[in-house]
Amino acid sequence: MIITNVETFIVGNSWKNWLFVKLHTNEGIYGIGEGTLNGFAKTVEAAIHELKHLYLGMDVHDVETITLKMTRDVYSDGGQIQGSALAAIETACWDIIGKEAGQPLYKLLGGKCHEKLRCYANGWYRGPRDPQSFHEKAKDVVARGYTALKFDPFGNAWRTVERKDFQIGLEIIAAVREAVGPEVDILIEGHNRFSVHTALQFAEAMMPYEPTWFEAPVPPQRISSMVEVAKRSPVPIACGEDYYNREQFAELLKHDAVHIIQLEPQYLGISASKQICGMVHAHGGVTAPHSAQGPICSVVCSHLNMATPNFFIHEIFDEFNEPWEEELLTPPLKVNRGYLLPPEGPGLGIDLNLEEIAKHPYDPGHWLPLFKQGWEKREKH
Repeated sequence: MIITNVETFIVGNSWKNWLFVKLHTNEGIYGIGEGTLNGFAKTVEAAIHELKHLYLGMDVHDVETITLKMTRDVYSDGGQIQGSALAAIETACWDIIGKEAGQPLYKLLGGKCHEKLRCYANGWYRGPRDPQSFHEKAKDVVARGYTALKFDPFGNAWRTVERKDFQIGLEIIAAVREAVGPEVDILIEGHNRFSVHTALQFAEAMMPYEPTWFEAPVPPQRISSMVEVAKRSPVPIACGEDYYNREQFAELLKHDAVHIIQLEPQYLGISASKQICGMVHAHGGVTAPHSAQGPICSVVCSHLNMATPNFFIHEIFDEFNEPWEEELLTPPLKVNRGYLLPPEGPGLGIDLNLEEIAKHPYDPGHWLPLFKQGWEKREKH
């Protein structure tokens, strides 16, 4: 089955432009994928088309060879942009393979390892950076059935923080813990904000509220910094969403310091993601893939997680996005009282609603400026 053409579609929402692909074959079977990257929708779209001479004419089953052609053979390191382009095409290949086989993707990746996938809510705290606002919204999340929720209480902090902002961050964590009670997991998002010493100060200060993890407390480029924080922090450290190749994960894992790995299938593709899950398994770790790009990314992660024995917890933005997101995919991915199952249809088990997509055009103001005051509102900028 030969790849004959690729189409791209950008969907604009107030906080991120989502990029989808539709990959065609000579047998009439097509697959869909996602290449979303905050701030780079048009750039990744261009990369998908610029690199198509490497995958058009290829057998859709030769996924590893397609990956090598789009990465090794290009020779240049395009980082997350190249990774997003690759993942979009490779995901669509797997979708086609699943359709041909008549099997859902997770069956091709190792089969069912879990009865259902426990989810944590993200994106639920849209609004002011105020402890009372976080408190009220956290109560609503738990009322929906979630047993875990994640949030960034740190405003627009970068490297260091003033004492007042430090205190507000702790007050927000305390407010959420009080709202959800002792049985619910609270996950603290750091968004790569801090220096090592600031990260450790926060880790010590938040410990009384018993967070399940402190995510991405320092920038990802210096793995030694992440390792230092992980070895000294009383709160478990989670990270990995920024990395786009196996080698970066190998370097992180060899230190045996971080044991909650948040790989990003959106940058890696499904084949490498499955292999990295095995690497984490061999190091006694668990996986919690980053699933914060767009709705197809959520579906991909659901299939990967179902087929991963050392899966920990699944990230969900979808229930807290714009209501029309449910119309983008048929059928929509549904969370039931804080748990999820991957679609049972062949391949990804979903399709694109092109009519709904056409209603939400690209806008350069649709991006998430995490170091700008008020980013938590997720508005157009």
